[in-house]
Amino acid sequence: MAVADLSLDIERKEFFGLLGPSGCGKTTTLRLLAGLETPDTGRIEFDGRDLTALSPERRGFGMVFQNYALFPHLNVFENVAFGLRARKRPKTEIAERVANALALVQLPGFERRPVTELSGGQQQRVAIARAISIEPALLLFDEPLSNLDVALREETRGELRELVTKLELTAVYVTHDQEEAFALCDRISVMSAGRILQTGAPRELYEHPQLLSVARFLGRNNLILARRLTSSDESPAKFKTIDGGQTLTVPAERGQLAPINQNCMLSIRPEHLVISKEASIEGENVLNATVREINFEGATTSVHLDAGGLMLEALQLSPDGISVNDSCTVWLPRDRINILGTKE
Repeated sequence: MAVADLSLDIERKEFFGLLGPSGCGKTTTLRLLAGLETPDTGRIEFDGRDLTALSPERRGFGMVFQNYALFPHLNVFENVAFGLRARKRPKTEIAERVANALALVQLPGFERRPVTELSGGQQQRVAIARAISIEPALLLFDEPLSNLDVALREETRGELRELVTKLELTAVYVTHDQEEAFALCDRISVMSAGRILQTGAPRELYEHPQLLSVARFLGRNNLILARRLTSSDESPAKFKTIDGGQTLTVPAERGQLAPINQNCMLSIRPEHLVISKEASIEGENVLNATVREINFEGATTSVHLDAGGLMLEALQLSPDGISVNDSCTVWLPRDRINILGTKE
């Protein structure tokens, strides 16, 4: 997937994520940083140096691939030492750096093991050890945990974050997994069709998506089609939902607002809805509703509501006393509602 009009600034010691569906251009972006691809236009700079025409081996970056890219005919030591030998480091330095790198990834004493005898998690650690052994100025990850099972993936990502922080590395991490990106990264760019849609801290992206496509990709949003009622000079603004004809009050700046009497999309996370068994309570963004469905999901329970034709989902820790077909009220806190742009 090609990328277009892409501009990124990554801070030193930052763990930066590129998040998006398969084919959105995030791996291409990583390969451009690594020097494995060359941009048709634009520049790649690092610490004020133009690297655009520089070969991968001269950039001094480390990279961990999705399939680990280990050499099956070499043992663990030789795999980790590969980059150091290519840089013609002395034997004593190579031995010390390999030992240190393996200790950091919790594989001390594995030097003579054939990589073909290692588990997937161990192979992934060897690949990380190889990348950090050269003391890279920038560490690049291309979905390195995607081949691991769920339990091992969760365990390893915590270790990976700790390792990058301990070594004070700058890292760029590519993934399609929202939970993984949120757990690892300081900031994230959400990508689609070769472009960056929004960049921000995980909580900012989660709670305040700016675009409909970002809200949809980050999942589990109540998306509400509505029409603005108040003038652009009024804040907060009032909207009437297309389904159900409910009136909602939403904080807004002038640049966020669609033209009056034209449809736009609002969003609110299910966990931000507040359900009460008491019906007919009046108040701002308090709607009368009927419980249509309840689904137990372990740590939370999903409650589906019908607010006069406006269908909503709420996540509850323990919806005690609420049953299907019960009447209730649901409150949508106005500071939790986002006005979404549609321009990509």
